[in-house]
Amino acid sequence: MFATRKIFLALVGVLIADSALSRPLTAEQKLALSFVLPLKAPQPKDNISNTHKIELGKQLFFDPRISKDGTVSCNSCHNVMSSGTDNRAVSAGVGGQLGGRSSPTVFNAAFLSALMWDGRKTTLEDQATGPLTNPVEMAMESNDAVVARLKQIDGYQELFTKAFGSRDALNINNVAKAIAAYERTLITPNSPFDRWAKGDDHAISASAKRGFTAMNELGCTSCHSGPAFSGPKLPVGTAFFQRFPTFTDNDYVKKYDLMADEGRKTVTKDIADAHMFRVPTLRNVATTAPYFHNGKVLTLQEAIRVMAKTQLNKNLSANEVDDIYNFLVSLTGTVPEQTMPRLSKTMGTSVTPQ
Repeated sequence: MFATRKIFLALVGVLIADSALSRPLTAEQKLALSFVLPLKAPQPKDNISNTHKIELGKQLFFDPRISKDGTVSCNSCHNVMSSGTDNRAVSAGVGGQLGGRSSPTVFNAAFLSALMWDGRKTTLEDQATGPLTNPVEMAMESNDAVVARLKQIDGYQELFTKAFGSRDALNINNVAKAIAAYERTLITPNSPFDRWAKGDDHAISASAKRGFTAMNELGCTSCHSGPAFSGPKLPVGTAFFQRFPTFTDNDYVKKYDLMADEGRKTVTKDIADAHMFRVPTLRNVATTAPYFHNGKVLTLQEAIRVMAKTQLNKNLSANEVDDIYNFLVSLTGTVPEQTMPRLSKTMGTSVTPQ
């Protein structure tokens, strides 16, 4: 009898869910549909993924032996077992050296048209090898040194051959392609917001719905638009920049030292690019504290207040902050299941200097 009752209740639950999903979409849900995250990331024609390439990229992503002293991997700063970041203000590289900016999340980076806070990297492939030779990050002497290190590790040659179909496939371009192929699997669809936008009226709270409306009415989504909430779709290599801070006559600018970093200008040397930054994704933003390029804002509620004042010159009420906070929490998607890879072996020797 109890089993029959459980089956009946389960069927009732299905019918209720189907009924909710069959209702006409509200105006807010129709608007939200343009923000829904696709289930699959786009791929460049010159780097189509396959199972072997993704597995190789995963090993490279987790392998600290391709840093100078064998202590830092890609995952050190972009922890895919957590938020895709290291949840530090700024990341630590070899020898404990600190970087100048907070590490952005790697989750959903495949949907960005340019990377890094200043937009200087155009693709995941372009970005993948930068940290390897950055003296503050992984500090390898050169790309050739990275390849030489990998050739010392038993198993990598075979993995590159399987991934790329050639015996001489172990080169720096394919290192980048493999890491990028793995990173394109790191997408987080099916957030409560996505389910609500598709018609599940109960997927998010009334407060979160008000928060989405507030984001639109305040003008937040004029910058944080698109499926990644990071700006409009642009050609690959073209970043969507905005000035931060825009309004500087407020206490937040001094409190959080927001004028110290000149953003895009550090790359272009053009005064017009001073304090211009690539608009970051809001996907999973509730999990990626601390906030902003310098990681000085510790809580999401405070980040909401800072953005409202420095970008819109608005002071939000406590209720508005709560609603926007609950909306942002609803952007926390389903992280693809991650297991630690078994790295290729080094037999009878160490490949990293002691």
